[in-house]
Parts: sequence; C-alpha cells; structure tokens
Amino acid sequence: MSDRVILHCDLNNFFASVECFLNPELKGKNVAVCGSVEERHGIVLAKNEGAKKLGVKTGEAIWEAKIKCPDLVTVPPHYDQYVIFSKKVKAIYEEYTDMVEPFGIDECWLDITGSRQLFGDEMKIAEELRTRVKKETGLTISVGVSFNKIFAKLASDIKKPDAVTRLTRSDMKTKIWCLPCNDLLGVGRSTSKAFEKIGIKTIGDLAQMPRDTMKKLFGKPGLTLYDYANGLDFSPVLKESEAPPVKSVSRGITCKRDLYSAEEISPIVFSLSEKVAHNLRKNNFFATTVRVALKDNHLVVREFQQKLRTPVRAADVLAKNAMELIRKNYFFNLPVRAVTVFAGNLVENNFSCQMCLDEDYNYLEKIEKLDTSVDLLRERFGDKIIVRASSMPLTESERIRSAFPSFHPEL
Repeated sequence: MSDRVILHCDLNNFFASVECFLNPELKGKNVAVCGSVEERHGIVLAKNEGAKKLGVKTGEAIWEAKIKCPDLVTVPPHYDQYVIFSKKVKAIYEEYTDMVEPFGIDECWLDITGSRQLFGDEMKIAEELRTRVKKETGLTISVGVSFNKIFAKLASDIKKPDAVTRLTRSDMKTKIWCLPCNDLLGVGRSTSKAFEKIGIKTIGDLAQMPRDTMKKLFGKPGLTLYDYANGLDFSPVLKESEAPPVKSVSRGITCKRDLYSAEEISPIVFSLSEKVAHNLRKNNFFATTVRVALKDNHLVVREFQQKLRTPVRAADVLAKNAMELIRKNYFFNLPVRAVTVFAGNLVENNFSCQMCLDEDYNYLEKIEKLDTSVDLLRERFGDKIIVRASSMPLTESERIRSAFPSFHPEL
C-alpha cells in the first residue's frame, strides 16, 4: 500500500500579515499586533518578519519587545478580519481536496492523496497553493509535504516564510532525526525538559529510546511521541464535519486589577459560569466536572478540579462548585490576575446516570428553566437587559474590606 500525501499549510505571521495588508502604511515597518495595555493584555500577539528578525517574540511584554526593536509599530488586533481571511484561504484549499482539517485559525492539513490525478504531483499542488494564496489574498504560506500529518507540520516549520519543504520516508534519519525534539508536535517546554533529563535532545534520540522505557516513564503520551518520532502517525485528516466531539467548554478573563480575596473573585466566577452554562445549553451538553484556573500576578497558573454529583448546565451550580474549589485550595498569598472556568467531561442530552439521593433535582430543573428564560431575554434585548446580582463587582469599600478585613474606611 502506497503512502498518503499530506500537506500542512501555515499562514506566515498571520495576524501581522493581515494588518500590513489592510494598512499599506505599515509596509516596510517592524510591526507587532498587541493586546491592550489598559486591559492588562499588553503582550505581543503576533509580529511580522522584520520584527521577528530583531528578536521580538510572541507572548512577551510590549516594553520588552520595544527594547529589542525601538521602532516597533504596535497595532491592536482585528479578529473579525482574521476570520474573513482564514475562510478565504481555506476556500482555496478546498478547491483541491475536501479533506481539509483546520489546526487553529492559520493552519490546515490537506490530504491530497487522491487529488494528484486531477492537479498533478504533490510538489506541483503545493507550489500552486503557495502562489494562489499570495496572489488572491496578499498573504504568504509555508507548505510542508510528507506522508503523515506530524512530519508535514514539521516540514512546514523548517523553511519560512513563503516556501515549500518536502520530507520523505528516506529523509527520516538524515533530515528529521537530527532536529531538536521540541520541533516535534506534542513536545512542549515541560516535556522537553523531562526528556533532556534522560538524555533525549533530538528527535532521533526519542526515536531510538526503548519503547518500554517511554511507556514506563511517560505513559501513553510517551508512546505517542515515540511513534511520532518514528514516522508512525496514521491519524486521518478530518473534515470540519468529522471533528472530534467537544470535551470541555471554558471562559476566561484577565482582570483589570489584581484580586485579593474570594469575595472579589466571586462576581467574575459567576459571570464566567453564566457564559459557560449558556454555551452548554446552546450545544445541548451537560458538564460532569468543573475546573478553575487562576493566574497570579507572577504569571503562575494553578488549576483545581472536582467532579459534580450529577451532570448539570446551570450557572449557579457551576459557579458554586468553582468558588468551593477556590476557597479550599487558593489562599491568596499572591493576588489573582486572571480567572478561567471550565466545564469538562461533557455528556449529551440523552445521557443516563445513576441518581444521587441527596440531590434536589426539582431545584436543578427550576434554575435551568430560569437560565433558559434569561437566555431568551438576552437574545432579544441584549446581554445587559438582565444582570445577576452575584456577578456585579464589589464597591470600592467592599473591595477594601474583603482584602483587609480589619480595615474599616467608614470609621
């Protein structure tokens, strides 16, 4: 049986490239798309090739980027435009194959195994895609060509921007195994550090580790990465309609100021829980676990999770469980900068589960009906037509009292 032919197409410096295309005055300048400093999102979200060459990195603070690149031009993001351009590019891909799997807003895998009889060999198709995207959208892509998804992505990362790179099965030992192991999809910073402790520095080191050792040290994820390194990825390219089921729903926010107590976090948790619960109802899911992630003002994230007694999609229940996790596990040694609420291990409407004897199902049914009525009101009259009192922020005096219980400003 012959190998598949998989392409990985990656839009180069996507957000920044769209901004430069929409605003010709940015041409030739070092540009970074950045979050709002006022809303405490003052980091680099994306940069163009010029800023990248001067060392500007995604995720660093704007002030750090400007030390490296004093003439850096910063612009705010325009997500609606990014969606429009992403759809335009995807439409070009779909003229060559219906097997197109998005990987984020700026990357796609394409299975063109059956397309070659119509459009020519894989390199011809890859070059044609690269040329068409540039001509029709003003953006550039890097295309990786290989026999599986993992190596196709690896290939697209090797040469950027505006390039086509091919990795064949015969290139495995000569071109792939010499690359750093963190170039492989799935090997992040913490995994890379763990690998380095046992002498794994390159993809080849990983590929030649005993399989039993990888399983013993890293479990199932270790076996998956071992297979990836050896070219044993057989995962299909999935159409959007074949995407795997949603496993969780989340909403998060970076707060405009640090939060010093559970009382200060509570309105935010209730507001986020309402958004999560609305999403669950909209997509006919129930949650069986709740997870909370708190980022402190040193940018360290701590996460806490617990199982729900019965599947729910009521905002009150999600919020109360989230606050219970926070009160039990977070002691505010450092103030909180960002909060995220997750509803996980989702089940669909037709789920079956064992009844919990001490659960008030009449109450759950009542508050879910209330939430559904609120959904209808907001859809008709806007999100602000009705606001939960528990999600309203504290007054200044309440905020001070919650942070410093012994302080009474009114005395």
